[in-house]
Amino acid sequence: MTTRASSLTKVFGCAFAMFSASSFAGESFILDLTHPIPTFQPMEGDPMKPDMSKPWLDSTAIPSFGQQTVLAIGQFPTNQGHFDLGTMVLSEHHGTHLDSSAHYVNNAESQEAGNPSAGQRKFMHMLDGGDLSGRIVLVDISARIQAELDKNGGRPSPDTSITNFSDDSGNAVTADDIAAVADSIDDGVWLVLSQGWSRFYFQGADFGNDPYINGWNYPGLTPAAVDKIIEIEEAKGVRINGIMSDVIGVETGQNSRGEDEAWSNSWYAHVKGLQRGWKLIENGNNLGQLAMAKPGSCMLVAGALKHVRGTGGPARILAFCDR
Repeated sequence: MTTRASSLTKVFGCAFAMFSASSFAGESFILDLTHPIPTFQPMEGDPMKPDMSKPWLDSTAIPSFGQQTVLAIGQFPTNQGHFDLGTMVLSEHHGTHLDSSAHYVNNAESQEAGNPSAGQRKFMHMLDGGDLSGRIVLVDISARIQAELDKNGGRPSPDTSITNFSDDSGNAVTADDIAAVADSIDDGVWLVLSQGWSRFYFQGADFGNDPYINGWNYPGLTPAAVDKIIEIEEAKGVRINGIMSDVIGVETGQNSRGEDEAWSNSWYAHVKGLQRGWKLIENGNNLGQLAMAKPGSCMLVAGALKHVRGTGGPARILAFCDR
């Protein structure tokens, strides 16, 4: 099993070489897989809340589990001008962001023997370079998703009789999709799920009407796919670094929503994977660009916030790839 230290050396040595090559030879390239975070001026009388009528520049509200981001701009003057200095109020799990393994706190029933309990898992300030980087294993089901969308003129419908991305639809990441990349799954890799869903991201912030959420009818990992990852890990004696996806979670919308209003049996990859030390990157952007790269050549680097006791945080996600 490759050590984290040696993996880190290889990752950043490779990344530096790629950056140099991209600057001169054009043989390698760097991809930014991150959505911008829209910002809004603070509400008068409550600087902790955004005034949605006062966006900065072209900001548009996005689907989020927290409030939209507040950005207050102040000034620091000098005799030649001034510095703009911003103060933000920002939700941890907003926009393109990384979940630390401490994000989910399992109860006794869902905590599995041999896995660290919540108090033993890493918060954001505990993650090291090895946690935040690794070789990309691409799982690309975008063509299958597009075929389903084409039934409705290329648009998702919350009605599963029109476009269906439920767990048993075949239009999500299945156990077979994971089995197809089993040979590439190794210690410290990132499984990146390219589904072509990020195009729907900036189209409204209301969970009920937004095509990105689509009435909780969107693709992602099925429970069977999660079980297959764990099965491969156990058989090979390895542990992946994590999973990146271009939906609001990493699971299907059906599984994310769960079985009832109490979110029963929801978020299967969070419940099963975070206790194994996985990290999750959600709301990835333009993951289809990775298909342009030489297979197996891309390295992921997550520029994540290092805030103490953080359960997650917005992150700038870069991929260093060969053509």
